[in-house]
Amino acid sequence: MNRWLMVIKVDSAYKVIKLKGYTSCAIGLFVKDLAVSIMKNLRRMHPISTMIKDLYGIKDDVLLSVSCTLGQNGIIDVVKVMTLTPEEEAPLKKSADIMWKIQKEQQF
Repeated sequence: MNRWLMVIKVDSAYKVIKLKGYTSCAIGLFVKDLAVSIMKNLRRMHPISTMIKDLYGIKDDVLLSVSCTLGQNGIIDVVKVMTLTPEEEAPLKKSADIMWKIQKEQQF
């Protein structure tokens, strides 16, 4: 059984789009939640885009959204939710490769 199916899927943005037609309020609430976690040093887990080199066997300096613990200084820890099987790791690495091809061309 694919263990990713056991992870709770959060798709509230799609529900908001379906019901209201846009997500500006939902995005604002999410940003507020991030700000509160930082300002109050709550050390809560949030999905945040961060560099994931060496996580799940990814070798490039690619940015992907993963579960992170967030506190007063920003990301405290990248949470490795579970050990992936080779069948689960392959599509993640493929996504990372695709994103790396896009991101390596960007100038910061």
